[in-house]
Amino acid sequence: MPEDTRARQWTGTSVGLLLTLVLAAVVVTVLPDGGERDGGGCAPRTVGSWAEDDRLTAEFTRYGDDAGRADDWTGGDGTHSVRLPDGRLLWLFSDTYLGQVYGPPNPVGESYAWRDTTAPLVRNSAVLMRDGRLETTLPAPLFPDPAPNQWRWPVAARVEPRSPGSDEQVVRVLLWVRTAGQYPWIYGVPTATEVATLSLPDLRVESVTKVLDEQRVQDPSRRVLFGTTLVEDGEWTYVFGGDDGQAASRSASSAYVARVPEGGLAEPGAWEYWDGSAWTTGARPRPVLGDGRRTGVGSAFSVVRRDGTYVLFTMAAGAKGLAAVTSYWACSPTGPWHGPAKDFTAPLPQGQVAAYNPQAHPELGDDGRLVLSYDVNWLETAGASTQLNRNVSLYRPRFVTLRLVPGR
Repeated sequence: MPEDTRARQWTGTSVGLLLTLVLAAVVVTVLPDGGERDGGGCAPRTVGSWAEDDRLTAEFTRYGDDAGRADDWTGGDGTHSVRLPDGRLLWLFSDTYLGQVYGPPNPVGESYAWRDTTAPLVRNSAVLMRDGRLETTLPAPLFPDPAPNQWRWPVAARVEPRSPGSDEQVVRVLLWVRTAGQYPWIYGVPTATEVATLSLPDLRVESVTKVLDEQRVQDPSRRVLFGTTLVEDGEWTYVFGGDDGQAASRSASSAYVARVPEGGLAEPGAWEYWDGSAWTTGARPRPVLGDGRRTGVGSAFSVVRRDGTYVLFTMAAGAKGLAAVTSYWACSPTGPWHGPAKDFTAPLPQGQVAAYNPQAHPELGDDGRLVLSYDVNWLETAGASTQLNRNVSLYRPRFVTLRLVPGR
């Protein structure tokens, strides 16, 4: 497998040279039709404090470095999580290194834990956590390739009824299908959005359903993949997605949103897309954020809802996108989205590394805290897999904990 394939996603998800996380929020009331109302109290909020979440970061280090395991997760990106009904936490990853990790020094004498260059890399994986401790890696890849030269990257997931009104619950996992392509599509051409259904409690993959096929859209940069983040609000699940505008030399991609009634994620006909003025099943989705220049998103971003507030975390637009992750707030999933706002710098390991894919994990927060992960990768594509193998700590998620306060 070529090196540029083995160490891909940091550029494809708008990686910066350094990570600066910019966060903001507002208190709002959302109307059923996707409009907004401030109720006299819609005001910005911002990050009042933040701290490294050393416990979570160290847990992934412990699990990844465990020399007693021969073929489990040792590193990955595309970090998403979902709480299961029995209390376990299911972590989903895109490109993943398996194999065994060896203690320092590495073969060139550096004081890093390392893995052999023949260590397998798969397109997706899943790891189970119980009571804050990672326990096991599910057989990987969890989601097989749909066709030659295509692969599946899992993104957001949720537990929902098997069908609307059903008492039986299942796990739905959104999947991005990409197809191998030439420059600038070195991380794959956007192809389709799928939804996998996993049984509970055994997490067996029962089915994979294609909900949006984008192959008829001639310009790959205009194809939309949904599922970078999910937000539950009443009877609806709001599913956010983005295009690949950055690959076509636009400074930022655009964000889109769909909605699905509870229990309907695996039913293509249940999906409604925001067309700029209404929810519809027939028209192309229209952007809710992004002018291609000053505002927009990376191809991986995250949205949370707190007390009626929608907050979006993403890499910044324009030249700042090489160094910052920014945020927007809205009173509705369809916008208007306001921002970007101020920033703060999260820690990175030493070396020519970059951070990307900020993802919120609401199920881990409590007492007003919000846990945010970000992925780390080697900065230069050429030789990246060599660097990631000689220092296994690089290709793993890091975590910070935030507190939001009223802002100006």
